[in-house]
Amino acid sequence: MLRVQSMIPIIIHSVFFCGMATVAIAGFLARIHYLTHHAKPHGLGRTAWIYWPTQISMIVAAIAVWTLAYQFFAMKDFPVVSAWSCTLMGAAWVAAAILNKYEHHYEIRSSSAIFAFYVTSICGALAILQTALDPGSGTDYSVTPLVVFTLALTTGFIVEAWPRGNTRIQRSSNVGMYGKANLLSRLTFWFFTPIISIGLDRILTAEDIKGQLPKSLEAYTGYKRLSRAWDEALQRHKRSSSTTSKETSPSLFWTVLKNSWEMLIPVLLSRVAIVLFSYTLPVLLKELLGYLEDHESKPVSYGVTLALGMFTASLFASLLNTYNRYQMLTLGVASRSALISMIYRKALRLSAGSRNEASSGKIANHMSVDADQWWNAIVYISMWIEIPLALFISMKMLYNLLGWSMLAGVLVMLSLLPLQAWQARVFQSIQSGKLKAMDERMRLTTEVLSSMKIVKLYGWSTAFLRRILEIRNQELAYLRRIGVVEAFMSIIFISSSLIISLVTFAVYALWGGPNFTPGTLTPQTVFVSMTLFAMLKGPIASLSDATTSTIGVLVATRRIQQFLLKEEVNEADVVRSEFLPGNPLDPVISIKNASFSWASPSQYELRPDPDERTALLATNDDPHNILVPTLQSIQLTVPQGSLTAIVGRVGQGKSSLLSAMIGDMYKLKGQVELCGLVAYVPQQAWICNATLKDNILFGNEYDEAKYRHVLFACGLEPDIAMLPGGDMTEIGERGINLSGGQKQRVSLARAAYDDADIYLLDDPLSAVDAHVDHHLWENLIGPSGLLGKKARVLVTHGTHHLREMDQIVVIKDGAIQERGDYSHLMGSKKDFYRLIKEYTVLERRRSHTTIKRRQSKDTPAEGVSATGEENDSENPSTVGEAVTDQDTSDDEAKGPSEPLRNTNAVLIGAEKMKEGEVGFDVVLYYAKEASYRITATIVVLFLLAQGCLVSTSLWLKHWIKVSKETEDGESQSVFMFLGLAVARIRASERIHSHLLEKVFRLPMAFFDTTPVGRIINRFSSDIFAVDVRIPNKLIDICLFGISVASTLLLIVFTTPSFVVILPFLLVGYWFVEKCFLSVSRTLARIYIISKSPVYQHFHESLGGVSTIRAMKIQERFIEKNAAMVDRMSNNFLSNMGSRRWLDVQLRILSTVVLLCAALFAVLQRDSMDPSLVGLTLSFALTITEEVTSLVRNFCDLQNQLVGLERIIEYTDLKTEAPDTTDVLLPSNWPSEGRISFKNYSTRYREGLDLVIKNVSVDILPSEKVGIVGRTGAGKSSLTLALFRLIEAANSYWAKESDNSRSLVADAALIDILDTDDSDDEECGGYIEIDGVDISTVGLEDLRRHLAIIPQDPTLFAGSVRDNLDPFQELEDADLWEALERAHLKEIISGLAGGLAFEVSSNGDNFSVGQRSLICLARALLRKTKILVLDEATAAVDVETDELIQKTIRKEFADRTILTIAHRIKTVMDSDKILVLEKGRVEEFDRPSVLLRKEESLFYRLAEQAGEI
Repeated sequence: MLRVQSMIPIIIHSVFFCGMATVAIAGFLARIHYLTHHAKPHGLGRTAWIYWPTQISMIVAAIAVWTLAYQFFAMKDFPVVSAWSCTLMGAAWVAAAILNKYEHHYEIRSSSAIFAFYVTSICGALAILQTALDPGSGTDYSVTPLVVFTLALTTGFIVEAWPRGNTRIQRSSNVGMYGKANLLSRLTFWFFTPIISIGLDRILTAEDIKGQLPKSLEAYTGYKRLSRAWDEALQRHKRSSSTTSKETSPSLFWTVLKNSWEMLIPVLLSRVAIVLFSYTLPVLLKELLGYLEDHESKPVSYGVTLALGMFTASLFASLLNTYNRYQMLTLGVASRSALISMIYRKALRLSAGSRNEASSGKIANHMSVDADQWWNAIVYISMWIEIPLALFISMKMLYNLLGWSMLAGVLVMLSLLPLQAWQARVFQSIQSGKLKAMDERMRLTTEVLSSMKIVKLYGWSTAFLRRILEIRNQELAYLRRIGVVEAFMSIIFISSSLIISLVTFAVYALWGGPNFTPGTLTPQTVFVSMTLFAMLKGPIASLSDATTSTIGVLVATRRIQQFLLKEEVNEADVVRSEFLPGNPLDPVISIKNASFSWASPSQYELRPDPDERTALLATNDDPHNILVPTLQSIQLTVPQGSLTAIVGRVGQGKSSLLSAMIGDMYKLKGQVELCGLVAYVPQQAWICNATLKDNILFGNEYDEAKYRHVLFACGLEPDIAMLPGGDMTEIGERGINLSGGQKQRVSLARAAYDDADIYLLDDPLSAVDAHVDHHLWENLIGPSGLLGKKARVLVTHGTHHLREMDQIVVIKDGAIQERGDYSHLMGSKKDFYRLIKEYTVLERRRSHTTIKRRQSKDTPAEGVSATGEENDSENPSTVGEAVTDQDTSDDEAKGPSEPLRNTNAVLIGAEKMKEGEVGFDVVLYYAKEASYRITATIVVLFLLAQGCLVSTSLWLKHWIKVSKETEDGESQSVFMFLGLAVARIRASERIHSHLLEKVFRLPMAFFDTTPVGRIINRFSSDIFAVDVRIPNKLIDICLFGISVASTLLLIVFTTPSFVVILPFLLVGYWFVEKCFLSVSRTLARIYIISKSPVYQHFHESLGGVSTIRAMKIQERFIEKNAAMVDRMSNNFLSNMGSRRWLDVQLRILSTVVLLCAALFAVLQRDSMDPSLVGLTLSFALTITEEVTSLVRNFCDLQNQLVGLERIIEYTDLKTEAPDTTDVLLPSNWPSEGRISFKNYSTRYREGLDLVIKNVSVDILPSEKVGIVGRTGAGKSSLTLALFRLIEAANSYWAKESDNSRSLVADAALIDILDTDDSDDEECGGYIEIDGVDISTVGLEDLRRHLAIIPQDPTLFAGSVRDNLDPFQELEDADLWEALERAHLKEIISGLAGGLAFEVSSNGDNFSVGQRSLICLARALLRKTKILVLDEATAAVDVETDELIQKTIRKEFADRTILTIAHRIKTVMDSDKILVLEKGRVEEFDRPSVLLRKEESLFYRLAEQAGEI
């Protein structure tokens, strides 16, 4: 015994001084090396009142401990270990002083290493001091140096730990709060308290939480590291594949983990430390129970020390656990940001084949769902270190208590492992299927939402709704299977610790004694074992979560990996140089014997069938359908400053040639070289959601003179004068509030301002009027224009500018048939000559027909509409002058050009964020969708199951066998979890269905003002929360809530004194929850709202990826993406920081429960049964985690309910009129096609001016009416009104479908809307078709009885049949007949599958002209008397235009046709011309009558177009 006592000081010195000092010296030296070689000095100086006191305290501490070492060395029989331990400790503090110097030079916060060394050194010194002062220790040396050492360190620690927020250095630094916090502040999350304080005073804003994201976690930093690691992994894989025949691929999952090893290793080591600290509690509990059984032999102070020890160990483990969890989250956020950056960059590099495989919706899922799995992935991955260690320690301690009997429990546990493996295998398979179904659902949803105007015009909402719901049902089937698997596995793992403990105690009671005699169950044995089994419950139950989540991360990462491994554009296909050739005679574009294809080169060898896109562009003469290149043997040079035209018929490869130049196509052979900067103007203008000015500048520096010159050259000055905010007007997503012509001219202005050397222009003049065409040619594109000295390659369907071309290239069947100037090609009398002659004949024929029609109609038309008197108040000359600078294209295609009243020209407002707590009505909504009956049954089953578990604990106290209640509890649990599976699927199905149906029925104004990314966010992350996160949180709340309640009741029952502190604890819990909820809901909403711009920008980038790549501005968009991701990550960490702050407060309160229970046991040791104490403390030890989990899950549920709240926000919006009504229409309605506008007025939405004003027009049956007018005149508005995409002003449905107040985030705008005194409160009139007021007809009934060929020919992913007949109502013969009349039968029949041929997303595997012909076929299939042509021939060549016009004249001869066109010649042969000006009828008469009036607006337009 004396020998052991004499060894205690040596052991303490070895552990507390020698061990700590050795580790500290190594760590300090490593830290000094890092700072001097990798860190940058902050340059802000140092805080003297902190630096010098800490330096002095360290030196004093070193001298004091060396003095103690000198005493040891001076002793005769000196303890060698003690002497050298003190020497090392002194050296460690000298090293700390040196490190402190560097820390103040490089860092603005307290050193975590020095901070931790202060704490451990003080604790070690106190332990040694306590031992030295013990009367029985036999100390024979002076303890004064040890006291000085302790006091010096305590003084230094107080200064080191002092908050530095008010120091000059931290005030001058732009580092966030987390970056300034010391280790203690981070452990207790004290640094987050200022945000909590702000949240208690007012609603938090995004500005209040800036700076939470450390620089090391920013997207660009993470991307650089992960991208480098992934590239190295790919290189290693290539080297290994060359030496082995195995077909493997590198693992992105392991690459992410290895890339984070510097942060991951400390995280994992701290998880080990947390486990070790946690398992000191059963040891201390055993000692405390032993003391209570024999308390007379030891003083009360010993029991109090044990109680305080349990409190300290629990508190330290809790703080470390919270800090560690936050570190894991930051690591997960860094991984997520890096993956999103890699996905975004990859999306900008995809080849043509890869882009066909990966739709926008699917790639969005990679960002929003797959990458999002990583934010908490490290938490579950670390469990695979924590769980085995916890199981090993538990088993070892159980063996010490129960001997070999614990093997019974081990065998039960091992029997669960096969089930775990089965669950992993099954769950992975189900999860993969679910994600595929979700990808398909999101792809189709994104496509439909992006083209909602077309869907509504065709009346196809029901068809697409049905298709999406069918895919959703497949997704729910997978969810249902996941729910069943989780239900049974949850039963097994939750009850496993109880089963293990019962089996182990039974074996111990029967054979656990010596020689297999019955074992003796003592309070120590039973309740320490109970505690260990309860602690086992966590790791065992976590196995299910760890397995599920790890598999989820693996599957998600594998999906990302497959995307990252997709084929990229080969940059070497096109040799690009940023500089012009030194010799002016050298060409800037040189293509030598090159062939290109949209299909991968490998498919030419492996697939005999034609590729989708190539087949469309190839000839159909080959009976074997051999796959041929899209462009073959191209030989072309473009000199500097030249103007080259690319001409040819539809589908011959004109646009493909430009795509080949910018590297979008596969190069099969040959050489392509571009010298100089490139600007690209696509056929369909790409406009960003930004101001008009920003769309033009496009990241370039602002030059006033240059900017004004570009605006004039592009004819944009009059348009800007009309816009509400001038050039600072916000342009909506996809240019939603610009006309087709305006969008194209903005696209041209962007290219012109970029001041490039090469301009690739893909038919930009097709969308503009004749006079605007002339203006653009003279001032921008032509020889005397702004770009006159640049190399220009112009794809054109027009022929009027060809004489001025330096070079004309004729494309036919993917090859250059002719090349030369106009006179040369006309002289050769080949394809170009025939094309020009055919055009001339067509024009002559059309002109002759027009003259005949005019001569035959010599009687004057009926009078102009009632609004004709407005001409008296208009100045004709002013009107004419205005028209000369405007195009008459699709003026209000998707939104108004009229001013927004007092809204600063903002179209796309900030997303609305609710304030305050998530209402209980949101929870009731979920319960209603899940079924109230099922919900109530589940709660009752939870109560019964918990009652059974508590009864088992009481049975252990009274030493009786397991009652039948426990067995009943298992069956109840089975029904409970199965009921949860049923409820969650029902809720998910109904909520998604309601959301989808409501969004499909929202008025068009909603889609005009809401970015698609914002809507998609509801269908992706918010629906994911409903499918997975909300039900999981509800399960956890029920489990933990009932468990905590039963635990508190049991403690009160066994220890009545606990009632005294219970109210204080409850008040503490309430106050902490109140503080947390004051900020958490707002932080969750800020975070969720910050996600939408990421997805919106992503969709926007994908839409313009060709332009981005051609102009080589990828880095600019990548930087913008990174900034948005960083903002999202910052808001996410703020949200998570609030949760960790909550964790700390709850754990401190819960450790107080443990301390009180232990102190009551010690102080009332004479009157309490040790078994009661054991039962109470065993429950008290688990309450920390349970209370923390309960409150955290409750608050998490509040945050997840924000997603459901956002869904409800959309489901509460007002819809447009019903699809069907009680009005009975004749089966052949409309039978005549008479259209009457009766004093009709309309606006796009509340707060806007009228776009149509008091229009009264009668259109007779079978009459052909051309509608013309300048931008903003109301041409397209009239057609939208006919289809009821907009309603009559102040009509019932105009008011009932108005959501302008519901979606406005700015209260000031709401006030403006509320106080808006419109000057026209009277009813906006009505429209009749064949005498039926269309406002009384259902929308689907109306729209399906009208036909339209829209300006933007839109196709959807699916078969050709689906695009022609989505309702599957027609026979194949009808479809082939329509295709034949639309001149498409040969093309479609030549495709693989014919009508079953798969159309790619957005119809990308068809040319724009072919898409227009498919839209014509759709119109032919509609057996209706009314047809609307909305700029239908804008994007086709003259021959195809004539084909369409010929078909229309023949097939629609007996139908009423309304034609909106900017080519005046298109409407010259109309029966009547309707001229609109500022929403009013300016003129309405026969063309011959209007052309006889030289003062008429139509006369001026015809004169400008050269038709007179």
